Amino acid sequence: MRFVLLCVVACLVCDLSAAEPAAVPRVVLGVHGGAGVPRNEMTPELEKALCAGMTAALKAGHAALQKPGATSLDAVETAIRAMEDDREFNAGRGAVFTNAGRNELDASIMEGRLRKAGAVAGVTVVKNPISAARAVMEKTKHVMLVTQGAEAFAKEAGLDIVEPSYFHTEKRWQQLQDGLREEREANEKQKGTGLPLAPRPYEWSTVGAVAVDALGNLAAGTSTGGMSNKRYGRVGDSPIIGAGTFADNATCAVSCTGHGEYFIRWAVAHEIASLMRYRGLGVQQAADDVINVQLKQAGGEGAAIALDVKGNFAMSHNSEGLYRGYITTDGQITVMLYDK
Repeated sequence: MRFVLLCVVACLVCDLSAAEPAAVPRVVLGVHGGAGVPRNEMTPELEKALCAGMTAALKAGHAALQKPGATSLDAVETAIRAMEDDREFNAGRGAVFTNAGRNELDASIMEGRLRKAGAVAGVTVVKNPISAARAVMEKTKHVMLVTQGAEAFAKEAGLDIVEPSYFHTEKRWQQLQDGLREEREANEKQKGTGLPLAPRPYEWSTVGAVAVDALGNLAAGTSTGGMSNKRYGRVGDSPIIGAGTFADNATCAVSCTGHGEYFIRWAVAHEIASLMRYRGLGVQQAADDVINVQLKQAGGEGAAIALDVKGNFAMSHNSEGLYRGYITTDGQITVMLYDK
């Protein structure tokens, strides 16, 4: 199924089954919206909404990048804020629920020139966690703040604060109920062995962005509601620098989505950059080595997008799908959901 939408900046191609390029050149901003639902559960309505959401994020990030003095950080933050505000993505308002029926949000951001970074984890009232992560980077001497401390800081920094109910969406609530029911049934079947159920992609999908600015500086950011039905206090890879997010002008900017415990243990984002630095691999080859060889052999499922200073954009996943998109220097936007 293929259709074309006209955009203000250029032509958007939203292809449900697009072929994965080796590496897309001349990209200034790339985004991902997580691994998402299995192909057989995709509906035309959801497809349209996801393509529209990523398109809006790319257009907003690209517009931010065009302003005088704008940086790659501006593009990354702006694009991710757009997806945090979109109910279709597992971040911000569309976040999944914990086992206790709460929305606990994580985010991180990093720039590649000085490797400055900021992150927040377990926040419940910060409207845009990615902005809180950037504020931690720019307004404190720390890299990560968590839970009530992060929330208190966000209030002091003048960020938008909302009631926890703002993040509630019925779709995510029903996904939690389905997960709780399946967990009970599995425990009964296994006679209380407590063996965990393998999480489904929509339960750990995440949003992220990578960008390069006119000065050749890279930035990356990631934001998530985490894993559906997660236990209290669980933190995945998204707010952890080197696991879910990494940026270094000498190599690349990376944002990941996947089963976070594996991405933490394999330091996925940093490993992609390390293969470029120490083995001289290109950005697509490095991403594929980590995602489709190392991580896959370990049993980890997920994906990464990565961008180098020359504008070569990589998209690698071992999950069935990966919602992803990019905008090139000439303003052309492309978004994709699955491979052929």
